[in-house]
Amino acid sequence: MTDAPLLSIKGASKRFGAIAALEDVSLEVGAGEFFALLGPSGCGKTTLMRLVAGFETLDAGRIEIGGADMSGAPPHRRPVNLMFQSYALFPHLSVFENIAFGLRRQGKGRAEIAARVAELLQIVRLEGVETRRPDLLSGGQRQRVALARALAPGPRLLLLDEPLGALDRQLREETQFQIKEIQRRLKTSFVVVTHDQDEALVMADRIAVMRAGRIEQIGAPTEVYERPATRFVAGFIGQMNFLEGHIENGAFVGPFGRLPVEGGGLSQGAKAVLAVRPERIAIAPATQENAGLDGVVEDVAFRGETTHFRLRLSGGGTLRVSRGANSGAPFCVGDAARISIAPEAGRIFASE
Repeated sequence: MTDAPLLSIKGASKRFGAIAALEDVSLEVGAGEFFALLGPSGCGKTTLMRLVAGFETLDAGRIEIGGADMSGAPPHRRPVNLMFQSYALFPHLSVFENIAFGLRRQGKGRAEIAARVAELLQIVRLEGVETRRPDLLSGGQRQRVALARALAPGPRLLLLDEPLGALDRQLREETQFQIKEIQRRLKTSFVVVTHDQDEALVMADRIAVMRAGRIEQIGAPTEVYERPATRFVAGFIGQMNFLEGHIENGAFVGPFGRLPVEGGGLSQGAKAVLAVRPERIAIAPATQENAGLDGVVEDVAFRGETTHFRLRLSGGGTLRVSRGANSGAPFCVGDAARISIAPEAGRIFASE
């Protein structure tokens, strides 16, 4: 990624009647960057993608691509291509002709088209299927044909609308790495629109988490996961425990006890919420001589590489705890347990 942004969005706002789809959204995407717009349905991420593509017009703000103002520029005049969730392949055309479609519209010669299609087939690992129709391909193969077709004209920016939504879980996980590898190889800027946090965390260099037409946080995957800026981000990405309490002498105090965690800048006596991820909570038998909170195991779920516990705390409330499947002492439902939370493990937010 270079220092100069390829895509610059400044103060973008869009309304549909009484509904504010976007409100004063600003962000930048660098050349060669893989960027994700992540959020729940109705957060504005698809509207933002359509504005960049030129399918909608701004009510306020500005969109620049490569330093050029895109105001009034129709979709076909923008250095952008879009890969739809449905792939939108032409069922009557072969794989070769599907990929070549955009090149023919550009007026490329036969030899140049053949070379470009062959290059893309090699990149997406689909050599040997150029004569097949889409209905003879697997879901993963169709997805890669759609990606190759979108990349064929050489867009500076590729928009991907929920690109893996039609794939089963195992294939989706494999394809995440394939798309990232292709993006790195071509050095094309990708912007993926998704509600799937795993897609964003695995593929993106940076993530913009959106809610109700606004951006809650922009950061690298590790940043938005480990240091969420808002309670919404903390709850939307990954699993999270939320514990109600207040700040007292630099510690978080809840109905279950006192935890010496960082106060998040809140004043003495302020109502607060402690957010802590299940994997950041240590669990041990209650018989051990260690400080912590006592509870009882209410449920145990084995999920292959991890084991998940739900604990009922003796002071009230429940916690979810997870750890490696083969680490630590085993627990069964009804066992007494003691949990501990390191001061740096949680995030403090003001109560809403």
